[in-house]
Amino acid sequence: QVSVLYFARSAELAGLRCETLSVPRQITALQLWEEIVKVHPRLAVIRDQVVFAVRQEYVLLGDQLLVLQAGDEVAVIPPISGG
Repeated sequence: QVSVLYFARSAELAGLRCETLSVPRQITALQLWEEIVKVHPRLAVIRDQVVFAVRQEYVLLGDQLLVLQAGDEVAVIPPISGG
């Protein structure tokens, strides 16, 4: 189980700021995104703009393998604008 944190637009689309999800211990970043979208289909609209932060390190959605530990935090970070 991992803690998924939602920020900005991803929190609006998911309707919450954090939750715990059960996912395989070894999973690619893209597969993890697909698992999250199964739970929150509205997030699909930001797929091309989002990155993860896993244990506070940025991860692009792709084929890189993540080895998750119980209790890891995965942040869903959409594009942030500001001045």
